[in-house]
Amino acid sequence: MKIGLVGYQGSGKSSLYQWLTGVEPDPAKSHQDQSAMAVIPEPRVDELVRIYTPKKVTRAAIEITDTPGLNRDHDGNAQKLACLREADSMVLVVAGFGGMDPKVEYQSFYEDLLLADMELVARRIERVCESLNRKALPKEEREHLTFELETLQKINDGLEAGVPIKRDSLDEQQQKILSSFSLFTQKSHMVLVNTADDEQDTDRFRGMLGAEITVLAAPVGLQLELTKLSPEEGDELVQEMGLKPVERDEVIRTMMDVSGQMLFFTAGEKEVRTWILRKHGTAVEAAGSIHTDLARGFIRAEIMQVKDIIRLGSEREVKAAGLVRQEPKDYVIQDGDCLFIKFSV
Repeated sequence: MKIGLVGYQGSGKSSLYQWLTGVEPDPAKSHQDQSAMAVIPEPRVDELVRIYTPKKVTRAAIEITDTPGLNRDHDGNAQKLACLREADSMVLVVAGFGGMDPKVEYQSFYEDLLLADMELVARRIERVCESLNRKALPKEEREHLTFELETLQKINDGLEAGVPIKRDSLDEQQQKILSSFSLFTQKSHMVLVNTADDEQDTDRFRGMLGAEITVLAAPVGLQLELTKLSPEEGDELVQEMGLKPVERDEVIRTMMDVSGQMLFFTAGEKEVRTWILRKHGTAVEAAGSIHTDLARGFIRAEIMQVKDIIRLGSEREVKAAGLVRQEPKDYVIQDGDCLFIKFSV
C-alpha cells in the first residue's frame, strides 16, 4: 500500500516523512519523489510473540512517498503531483504556524488537485475527439469512444464545478473509465496540520474542514527532534513545554483507517505476522494476499480472535473452548481475526 505526502514548500512535509519512516530525505533528490517503508504499529503482535515464541516476526508496512514541494502560485504543480497517480491515499500537509491559515492552505491545495485532474481528463477528451473525427472507424469502436467521451464530459463538468463526481452516480462501465484515470479528487485523503512547537491546543484544528475530512495536528519538527532524544529526555522536554504529545503510531493508524485498509493476523511457531487487507475484504482475498495459491485452492478459513488467544493463553485453549470458527470464502474479515487457510493443491 502506498500513501503520498503532499504539501506546499515549507509545510514540513519532508520532516513528516522522516518522522514516520526514520529515513532522512536526500536533498539532492528534492525535485523528485522519495519513498521509504513505515511499519504499521500493532501492540497485539507482542502478546502473540509471547505466546507462540516464533522463529520469525513480520509486521506489515506501508510505503510512504514524499513528493516535491508544490508552488503556491500553482505553476507546475500538476507535473509534480503526477508521481502520486498510483498512490492509494494521500496525506495533505498544511502549515498551521507563522500566521498561516490551515483552512486557506487546504482550499488552495485542493484547487491544485482539481486543476491536475482537469488537465488529465482534458487531454483524454482531446484524443478521443481526434479518434472520432476519423472517417474510417468501425461501428463498435465508434460507439465505445462515444460512450467514453460522454462519460469524460460528465466527469469534467464535475471537476470544473469544483464538485467531483461521485462513483455511485455512475454505472459499472462508467466507473471503469473513471477508475482508469486514478484522479486525485477520487482518492481518500486526510489532513495533517503542522503546528508551531509551542502549540498548546492541537485539538482546535480538528473539524475545521468539516466532519467528512479527517484532521490531525502535530508540531512535526518538534516530534522529529524528540526521536533523536532518549525517552526520558523527550518526556522531560514535553513536560517542560506543557505540550500534549502526538504519537507517531496514532498518525500511521489514522492513515491506515482513512485509506480503507486494516490488518489481519497469522500466527504459529514458525512466524507471527500481520497482513494488510482492505476493509470489508473477504477470507479468500485475505488468502490471496498471503499467497495466490491459497486463494486458488481455498477450501475454508479457520479463524480465531487474537483477543481469545491472548486471554486464554494458547491456541489449544481457544480450541478447547470452542472458539475456533470455520468460515467460507465470502466471510468478511474482522478486526483481530487470526487466520489459518485450508486449501487444496
